Amino acid sequence: MSGRNFSLIQKTKGKLSRLPFVDMKNAVLGADYDLSLVFIGNAESKKLNMKHRGKDYVPNVLAFELGDNVGEIFINPLEAKKQASDFDRTPANMIAFLFIHALVHLKGMEHGSTMERIEAGFRKRFKI
Repeated sequence: MSGRNFSLIQKTKGKLSRLPFVDMKNAVLGADYDLSLVFIGNAESKKLNMKHRGKDYVPNVLAFELGDNVGEIFINPLEAKKQASDFDRTPANMIAFLFIHALVHLKGMEHGSTMERIEAGFRKRFKI
């Protein structure tokens, strides 16, 4: 799936849920933001996490700002599916939750109450 200023790459097996990725991206970051969304498995997500963050575990999502109005989000659907029930979410809902979380990070927010409030507004808007 790709569109103006958005591309989706699936490097994992299985069917992805249909989610309004472009609409969510545009709502949080704007239509002019260039974003790549990549679905990756455990090995690649752990490798990226170690390389870029010095963390030695398998993350569910990683977001990287690549320049002004350019970023990349990596979601590990295997980890998202594994964690979904812990958050009382379906796997598809968990992926949407992680995507919004990463978008808000790319907007420049750090973890905390302000970020949580902003995320909650977008989750409500997209019924996540």
